[in-house]
Parts: sequence; structure tokens; C-alpha cells
Amino acid sequence: MSSPSPLAKLHRPLVWFAASMVVLALVSAVGIVVDDRVLVGVPIWTKPFKFSVSFVAYALSLAWMLSLLPRGRRVGWWAGTVVAVMSAGEMVLITLQVIRGTQSHFNHATPFDNAVFQLMGGTVALLWLGALVIAVLLLRARILDGAMAWAVRLSSLIALAGAAVGFVMVQPTPDQLAVPDSPIQGAHAVGVPDGGPSMPLTGWAGTGGDLRVAHFFGMHALQALPLLLIVLGLLAPRFARLADARVRLRLTLTASGAYAATFVLLAWQALRGQALLSPDGATLAGAGAIVLLGGAATALSLRTGAPTAARAEAVRA
Repeated sequence: MSSPSPLAKLHRPLVWFAASMVVLALVSAVGIVVDDRVLVGVPIWTKPFKFSVSFVAYALSLAWMLSLLPRGRRVGWWAGTVVAVMSAGEMVLITLQVIRGTQSHFNHATPFDNAVFQLMGGTVALLWLGALVIAVLLLRARILDGAMAWAVRLSSLIALAGAAVGFVMVQPTPDQLAVPDSPIQGAHAVGVPDGGPSMPLTGWAGTGGDLRVAHFFGMHALQALPLLLIVLGLLAPRFARLADARVRLRLTLTASGAYAATFVLLAWQALRGQALLSPDGATLAGAGAIVLLGGAATALSLRTGAPTAARAEAVRA
């Protein structure tokens, strides 16, 4: 009797959610072209387009990671389903507000708008808790080889931290606190109002800090780190050192550390009201330290030596 294909093992609710986001991305792309409405300085369909594209990658990554679990599959299935349902609920509310021609995030202008945003806050909180359960299951599971196991575990933790940046965004800015009953409470930008000059394509603030940079970078560790291991595996036949499981494990830990440090640097830069492309000396120094330490750790990671029983045990998940 043949074993099920890898695709059949994927978490179906997350796969179906990803498929629905592909459809929404296409609809939003059409909306950007044919709908001339502008909201907070960008075409009104930009937000559902960016969210849906991001959710496609996020949902498929989680669906794959859940398929790796040797134990706790039932708990993992329910946690993944919570993530899928809550993410779908958030996208429904975002799209509803686009159709109404008003802001979805931070909007307290009317009782209905406030209810929508409060409901979105609840969906995000449950989504984050579902992702936390999955991260704990991955941390405890013995999956694949040591390098890929740690890529999956550490990327899920960094993604959780990236998602948590969203909770910082809901805090009212000083300008909003100065206005009694401000209809908008919370912002993506720091030091400048939302909707000002922005970077092309991303829409991130061009003259001040933007928490979405760290939010985006952190969440997509879920794809970046496992993809790095896949690339290393493909290169292994051509580069003998990469065929060594110990080397791949060390490179995984190095890449994860550098990724986490970069995430912290991006969040720190945004919180100081500094635009991504206008770093000051402190930010450049931090980036330089990450590059130098990461480069040194990479060089050390590529060193090989005679295998020992202790080292062989260390690379096991």
C-alpha cells in the first residue's frame, strides 16, 4: 500500500485559506487598476493585495511545517485551523472596509468602525496564540535532520516576534493622544503621520520610522530560513563541505542569529522614527556588527573536522 504524497499531508484548512488568498490577491490587483479611490496615501486596494500575498506564503509555510510533526498532530491540526479561520476573518473585515471606502486598522470613527477594529484585534490575538502553539510543538518535535529541524523551530519563533510587532502599532501616537476622541488611534509610522511620503512598492514611510518593516521581515523568517536550508542541500553535491550535516547545522544557527539580530535592528530603527533608507550612525554600526559577526561565524561554520560520536549526536534533532 503506497504512502500518501507529501501534498496530501499538508494542513488542508491552511492550504484552502492560501488558495482563497490567491484569488483575493488577483481581485485586489484588478481593484488597484480600476478603482481610483485613495486611502491613507495609497490606492485603496493596496492593503488587501499586500496582506493576501503575504498570507499565501505564511499559510503554506505553516501547512508544510505541521506536516512534519511526528506527534501532537491533533493539537497541531486545531492550532493550524485556528490560524486559518482567524486569518480569513481578518481578511474579510479588511475587504469589507475597503468596499465601504474607509480605514480598517486603528479606525474608531463610528461605532461600527470601532467594532470592526476590535473584532480584528481579537482575530489577530487568536491567530498569534495558534501560531504560538505550533511553535511549541515544533520546538518539542524531532523532525528531519538537525539543520532543518532548527531552521523550522527558530524561524517559527522569529515569525512570532514579527507578528507581535503588530500589537505595538495599536498604541495611540502622541499627536492622537492630544486630540480628544481621535477617530484614528494607532499607526504604522513612527515620528510622521501615516499616509505621508512613502517608498515605492512597499508603501513604507519614506521620511520616518515604519513598524511594518520589522513586522514583514520577522514574519517571513518562516520562509527565508527553511529556504536557505533547501538551497544548501541543493548545493551540497557541488560543495563537499555543505554535505557535512554539522556544517549545515552551524550555518543554520548562524543564519538564524543574524536574521533575529537584523529583525531587532529594524524594529529599533523604526521605533526611533528613522526611515529604512535613512539610517543614522548607530543603525549603520549595528548593521556593520551583524555583517562582521555573521561573516566570522559563517567562516567558522564552514570548517570541517573528523566526525566524533559526540558531534554526530549534536546534529540530531
